[in-house]
Amino acid sequence: MSATLLSAVLVFSQVCLAVALLLAVIRVLYGPRAQDRVLGLDSAYVCAMLLLVVAGMYHGTVYQFEAALVIGTLGFVATTAMGKFLMRGEVIE
Repeated sequence: MSATLLSAVLVFSQVCLAVALLLAVIRVLYGPRAQDRVLGLDSAYVCAMLLLVVAGMYHGTVYQFEAALVIGTLGFVATTAMGKFLMRGEVIE
């Protein structure tokens, strides 16, 4: 695969992920229920994590991958805590 084609595909994927992130943030802001807002936050952190990974591929560095791992881990913990709070009303029993 040529370098120009790879660069074009990475830029296109960044644009698509940015649009998906924008739509997820809109879901967080205007979600009618709390469950919709949690789903929007979950989608937003996944899109942000993937944007970092694609940016790392575009720039040829590995530093963004570590930040993406941290975002993924924190997002998983936050989603799990919010789900437990919405189901039971408390996070820690």
